[in-house]
Amino acid sequence: MRSRFEPDRQLTARMAVTMFLLGLLYVAFIAALIVLLKSVVLVVVIAAALLSAQYWYSDRIALYAMRGRLVTVEEQPRLHGVVDRLCASADMPKPRVAVSDMDLPNAFATGRNADHAVVCVTTGLMRRLETEELEGVLAHELSHVAHRDVAVITIASFLGVIAGLIVRFAFYSQLFGGRSQRDQNTAVVFLAVMAVSALVYAVSFLLIRALSRYRELAADRAAAMLTAKPSVLASALTKVSGDIARIPTEDLRTAQAFNAFFFTPALGPGTAVGNLFSTHPTLERRLEALAELSAQLGEAGGEPGRH
Repeated sequence: MRSRFEPDRQLTARMAVTMFLLGLLYVAFIAALIVLLKSVVLVVVIAAALLSAQYWYSDRIALYAMRGRLVTVEEQPRLHGVVDRLCASADMPKPRVAVSDMDLPNAFATGRNADHAVVCVTTGLMRRLETEELEGVLAHELSHVAHRDVAVITIASFLGVIAGLIVRFAFYSQLFGGRSQRDQNTAVVFLAVMAVSALVYAVSFLLIRALSRYRELAADRAAAMLTAKPSVLASALTKVSGDIARIPTEDLRTAQAFNAFFFTPALGPGTAVGNLFSTHPTLERRLEALAELSAQLGEAGGEPGRH
């Protein structure tokens, strides 16, 4: 799909490298499980089933987890109007539009390709943002679809998901299993599976987050270039980030599993997340990049996020 969103060769290159490295990691992981569990059919069937579910049903899974529902033009004319204008400007297919009834101010895009994409916003976001600010956020999400990094991050996250599930399964099997499972040979196999899965999870975790941080900067830039209003996007980013800090911790925990897909991470006050483990660049880094872009475009209105 070709659109008028500004292409980003660095993002394309990073996605290719990330998928290549994760592919190698995936092959090594499956091979290790086959050796340890001594069942080619079992490992391949489970891996294929989980990958298929992640690829084909990622949009439904995300909407269900975030309590989102598809909405019609009659239900949300303002939201559909903004998406229609942006898609016309970007010359791209219109994705399905969904709303999540959550006070958490955020938005995300998901789906395996442009023809099966969904853009979802929360009621908390729509209530807090002016129409121009909402336009900037939605342009950011649509750029993820146009750049195809939504599909890449969905597939890339699969390896971490399956490794994490295996670690949990092995742990609880040993913790709550019967005596027949506690013989020495079984214990050794389970420990080996847990060790391999934990290593794979850690490596995929770091690779995905490195890609995720860059893709957020790329989406900010592409959205600002499409709307020609970097300061408005920065204003929305500042407003949303500030309000998220005031959301109850319980609500944030519900959403944190989807941080890699969000416009801005659902992190509450006092959350110390190092740059190496963050799904997003810092707020300061994003505002700095938008300020530089605003200066390049000669945008009136001063420094982004400061008015």
